[in-house]
Amino acid sequence: MTTAAEANNQDGAPSSDFIRDQIVADNENGRFDGRVQTRFPPEPNGYLHIGHAKSICLNFGLAEEFGGTCNLRFDDTNPETEDIEYVEGIIADLEWLGFESSDGIKYASDYFDQLYEWAEHLINNGLAYVDDQDAATISEQRGGFGQPGTESPFRNRSAEENLGLFRQMRDGAIADGEKVLRAKIDMQHENMQLRDPVLYRIRRVPHVRTGDTWILYPTYDWAHGQSDAIEGVTHSICTLEFADHNPLYEWCLSNLPLTGDKPYQTEFARLNLTHTVTSKRLLRKLVEDGTVDGWDDARMPTIAGLRRRGFPASAIRAFMAKIGVAKNNSTVEIELLESFVRDELNARAIRRMAVLDPILVTITNWPSPGGSDEVVMVTVANHPNDESMGTREIPFSGKLFIERDDFKLDPPPKYYRLTPGREVRLRSGFFITAVEAKTDSDGNVTEVLCTYDPETQGGQSPDGRKVKSTIHWVSAAHAVDGTVHTYDRLFADSHPGSDGTEQLDSLNRESRQTFSAKMEPSLAETNPSDVVQFERLGYFAADPQDSSVFHRTVGLRDEWANIQKRKK
Repeated sequence: MTTAAEANNQDGAPSSDFIRDQIVADNENGRFDGRVQTRFPPEPNGYLHIGHAKSICLNFGLAEEFGGTCNLRFDDTNPETEDIEYVEGIIADLEWLGFESSDGIKYASDYFDQLYEWAEHLINNGLAYVDDQDAATISEQRGGFGQPGTESPFRNRSAEENLGLFRQMRDGAIADGEKVLRAKIDMQHENMQLRDPVLYRIRRVPHVRTGDTWILYPTYDWAHGQSDAIEGVTHSICTLEFADHNPLYEWCLSNLPLTGDKPYQTEFARLNLTHTVTSKRLLRKLVEDGTVDGWDDARMPTIAGLRRRGFPASAIRAFMAKIGVAKNNSTVEIELLESFVRDELNARAIRRMAVLDPILVTITNWPSPGGSDEVVMVTVANHPNDESMGTREIPFSGKLFIERDDFKLDPPPKYYRLTPGREVRLRSGFFITAVEAKTDSDGNVTEVLCTYDPETQGGQSPDGRKVKSTIHWVSAAHAVDGTVHTYDRLFADSHPGSDGTEQLDSLNRESRQTFSAKMEPSLAETNPSDVVQFERLGYFAADPQDSSVFHRTVGLRDEWANIQKRKK
């Protein structure tokens, strides 16, 4: 498995970016005594998506590269939206990506007692107060960009009164939403995050870990930096949407009785992909309204969905190393990610034959000794470029299935596959020539009658004649049945919502097609989650729960290369 450090670029040498340069400078200056400790802090209110994978690779990669540590720490401060299912899913995603928390799994809830004590410290020092106003009023009084804020009428309560009320909030004497604790900073500050942000709110909702022990819960802004400090984090790496929170991060840490160097926050550009939405709110909506089958639907940009679809973890890590770390947001073509997936699968996936939309081919001159069709076993390489993967035997008989698109009664120009009077090669089989076709009452082809040349087994051509097309096939008598899903983009627009419409307006409700396929016998032995190449069709992953179901991972065409050609 490629390590995080090796994945920094495709040559295995560490890449350089502003975060790495910053850490190098810190080490040279003796900051943190040369120690590097990062963390990945997801909220367990949904499954991780491809954007989180960038943060995971960066945080764990930095720790490994600089000989430091990185922990998975759940920001479990909102019991209304969190669930143990998400906790377990995130842990599984992290392990699948190839990373392990350095010091066990951490939780912000581990620090609820300390966070509460520090909140009392702020109150006692006149830096926090209890506000009786509701959320809507508080939001309105904060003003806006270029608009002044309005101080709460409760802002100047004494420390003693605030402390008493805060303890009543903790002890259950005050109803949900009746009071909150706010930091006392500056209601006129140009940074909206510093206009007396809420630090605590009352939620009578059982917590996934602490149960009913607490009804008073810290906000993310109060828990984040303080959890970093408790754990000894040195470099708090966040995405750009938290840049405005950075001064609040510093304010909180600066007003607590901490010793030693405080952690500091650095922001980087999040990952945006074309044809992709990574808002957990919108992804949850797709799950809840039944648009997709679940968080691990193979069309979803979740790590669980990509895993089910057959994306290798190593390809995702290599992709993250390729795109690097930047200070400005941009959007990366999803075809680039798929190119990393395709390159890896091309090297390691065994080849198999499957027919998704079958029509029957009957070879009229096929020998039938004793009244039954003869069966010939043909030897086929499991990989055309890797002899170490061996070969397999496939039955060939007088009745075969081919793809419906591989035969046309009335072919369009430059169509070189099977048509009446044309000869084609059957992959690893024989040359066949179409003679006629049977159709139903609607004119649909139901059977193609062909002849074969017995001298052309394995693609041999003793007289040197050439054919322009090779097609795949499956022996009808020996085929195994399977279900195959192929996928188009879940979002039709390359930049959903960029034109001012809702992102979900771009939803492609025809993003999945399902086929009752006919497959060569060896596919019955496919293990769950194995990825194979269906010849001429693409790479397909066996479903983790049912290996008779296959999901198309990516097609064979290198769309990224085509994009690069168009840009030249």
